[in-house]
Amino acid sequence: MRRKALFAAALLLSALAAWLFLGRSREWDSSFDTRVAAPAFRGDGPVVLFDEGHRNVHEADGAYRPFAELLRNDGCRVRVHRGPLSPDPLRGVSLLVVAGARGPNDANDAPAFTDAETGLVEKWVRDGGALLLVTDHWPFGPAAETLAARFGVGMGKGLVEDLARSDPERGASHLVFSVENGLLADHPIVRGREESERVRRVVTFTGQSVSGPPGSVALLRLSDSAVEWQPTPPRVTRDGDDVRVDMVYGPSVSAKGRAQAVALEAGKGRVVVLGDAAILRAQREKGGVRVGMNAPGYDDRPLALNAARWLLRAL
Repeated sequence: MRRKALFAAALLLSALAAWLFLGRSREWDSSFDTRVAAPAFRGDGPVVLFDEGHRNVHEADGAYRPFAELLRNDGCRVRVHRGPLSPDPLRGVSLLVVAGARGPNDANDAPAFTDAETGLVEKWVRDGGALLLVTDHWPFGPAAETLAARFGVGMGKGLVEDLARSDPERGASHLVFSVENGLLADHPIVRGREESERVRRVVTFTGQSVSGPPGSVALLRLSDSAVEWQPTPPRVTRDGDDVRVDMVYGPSVSAKGRAQAVALEAGKGRVVVLGDAAILRAQREKGGVRVGMNAPGYDDRPLALNAARWLLRAL
């Protein structure tokens, strides 16, 4: 009972800390090497559009700058769109990146996209476009749920832990997917173009679970021992212009059969959905701890490049 009480307190503190941090600019690891030895594209490469019109936490010149630079160095042309999604900004675009979208309500867990936007993106993908949808623990799962549902992808909406398949130095919500534990799929995103690009070991950094439709591939499959802590209704309090959101995770449910990354074909297009956003970051936290593509001993960097290349049909 004492362990459960301590863990519940830790979950509450992590939820509050996340909320206090949401509005701040996230720094990246300036020492992270974004060079690409063998770029996939030459000349006028494909256009990658970052959606930044939905209160996105992760931006191409913010927390996701290392990922954006990797794409540029792989031969892509990176653009940013800060308004509602409409046909005009998607013209000529090969890949749409939606990362860390938040809802318009105080708790940020309302749908981030209108029905018109989700319908537009669905049609655009099924006509040959590609979507990289990056979600995370609450509130990001609920905010992205309506867009993901257009492609048959379900959101767990909580916070996943797995004591048996986690990095012991990072904690139970930092999950390890490896060749050894059998949780990595046999897929081009994992195999890469050649042996040097093969993904052998990935770590995630506290996210939600996702589930794909029939025919999809669970790139990062959760083990039978994984559980997902469920969010309870948030409490919003106001003090003038200041808004405070408190949320406590409630009971856990089994996450068996779910994943933290799925890939699928949708009509003529392709979709990858991630349940953890830090996979595509490269950040140094206090004490020098590396989070994301710069985490030593893991292949989150090649996973990021391979996912983009598969979506852009270079794999």
